[in-house]
Amino acid sequence: MADQIGLKDVRHMAQLSRLYVSQEEEALFADQFAKILGYMDILNDVDVTGVEPLYNPVSHLFVPREDCAKRTRTHEEILANAPKASEQYFVVPRIV
Repeated sequence: MADQIGLKDVRHMAQLSRLYVSQEEEALFADQFAKILGYMDILNDVDVTGVEPLYNPVSHLFVPREDCAKRTRTHEEILANAPKASEQYFVVPRIV
């Protein structure tokens, strides 16, 4: 049913999300959430008899690559674009 989301629910979701929501936005979001759930109610009327569940929208075969560690770049190549480097290490600002 489209009237499942109320202002109390919107306040709760905003609190969980740590978001500030004005009273105008609460009303707007409650209305939008109700419309979204209303659209989802339409799916309850769809006849899916004989339809197999879709577990993956991609039908191609998954071929994993070999999982092995290998060096593809040297220390010099990696540090070439670093703003600051010392020997073989990145230099970053100290955080205390």
